[in-house]
Amino acid sequence: MLLFFRALYFSNRTWGSLVGLALLLVVSYIFPVLFPTARMLVLLFFALVAADAWLLFRHKSSFFARRQTPERLSNGDENPITIYVENQYTFRVSVEIIDEIPFQFQRRDVLFETDLQPAQTQLLNYTLRPVKRGEYSFGNVNVFVMSTLKLTKRRFTFAQAVTVPVYPSFVQMKQYAFLAISNQLINAGAKKIRHVGRSTEFEQIRTYVAGDDVRTLNWKATARQQTPTGLGLMVNVYQEEKSQSIYCLIDKSRVMKSPFAGLSLLDYAINATLVLSNIALLKQDRAGVLTFGDTLGQLLPAEKKTGQLQRILELLYKQKTRFLEADYQALSACVQTQIRQRSLLVLFTNFETMAALNRQMPYLRKMAKAHLLIVVFFENTELTDTLHKPAQTVEEIYLKTIAEKFFYEKQQIVKELQKYGVQAILTTPQDLTANTINKYLELKARGMI
Repeated sequence: MLLFFRALYFSNRTWGSLVGLALLLVVSYIFPVLFPTARMLVLLFFALVAADAWLLFRHKSSFFARRQTPERLSNGDENPITIYVENQYTFRVSVEIIDEIPFQFQRRDVLFETDLQPAQTQLLNYTLRPVKRGEYSFGNVNVFVMSTLKLTKRRFTFAQAVTVPVYPSFVQMKQYAFLAISNQLINAGAKKIRHVGRSTEFEQIRTYVAGDDVRTLNWKATARQQTPTGLGLMVNVYQEEKSQSIYCLIDKSRVMKSPFAGLSLLDYAINATLVLSNIALLKQDRAGVLTFGDTLGQLLPAEKKTGQLQRILELLYKQKTRFLEADYQALSACVQTQIRQRSLLVLFTNFETMAALNRQMPYLRKMAKAHLLIVVFFENTELTDTLHKPAQTVEEIYLKTIAEKFFYEKQQIVKELQKYGVQAILTTPQDLTANTINKYLELKARGMI
């Protein structure tokens, strides 16, 4: 009996009818001639409510629902969630489905209303966009079923409690991986770069044919190939160096805590790292990751063996922002001792002022001497929006002047880095992945890595 009352609910139609009947009874005390009619309507109303409840509760199991969730969710992407419902009643029902989604989404609108014919099934689809990595707990699926009378509701609770991890954006990774395999990265914003350099790894000497680069002529070998008709020109053949080491250095200090469109700069850097590592592995390079903050984090040596991408994914999943300043001295020392072979270092960080850059410049220059270093930092999009808005008041003029100062300082940071041979990428968070891949493909095409 207790279970019956817990599952029994009354609809708005029922409460509205009760209010109407109560008013009719009050009026019948003023006009007694209406009292028999009012009493008959009250009895009829309660009879209909009882009949409606009997229809809904006469069978123990008359409805079924199940939520289908992915094994893991992709951070920053729309993830599909499906609810399967099946009407096992012998009559048409109206249903309300409330899904208990994780509290991190702060949503109270996951409510579906639909009608189902007898034995009909239906799939209800919606999406969730997480903005933080971690574990997300789903609750139960609650279904409120009403018959055609719509006076009472029967609540069905389907235990669907499940914990789903949110990983870095593997959806974005798969999109770029497909484009890389089909050589269509240009469709995703990655530029096609003309190959202007060549590898220096010698492979063999062969006879010159039309179209060979005259700079590869081997005059000593040519002199040994004298024939009665003249010299047989010989050229050196160089094989392309495919397996280079690519390290993504991720700053976890307070400068990466700033949010943009719900995601922190750290999460943007992590998503870009996953995509870049996957592209590098597809291009036969070795990919590795090093995280740091006020102390050194985790180091995953660059490899291209099976399972490396999964190891990178698991490492990135665990990273959290720290609220102290990054220790670039410790980073430089770790790179010097742990990364012996010349590699491409992609440093994801953020510099807001020249003073912040100057404090770390000695360590950046030290890393750039032994490796090819790219410093990736972010535009302040709110300042950019302020720059493009016309100033109407004195306060707006003041704000625009300050914004121009910071914008100019960002450009100066780029020039200062380039002055010391450090590659620089100044990008908006939403363009981070495409711009990073562009730079990687550009340097690879130019033979700089």
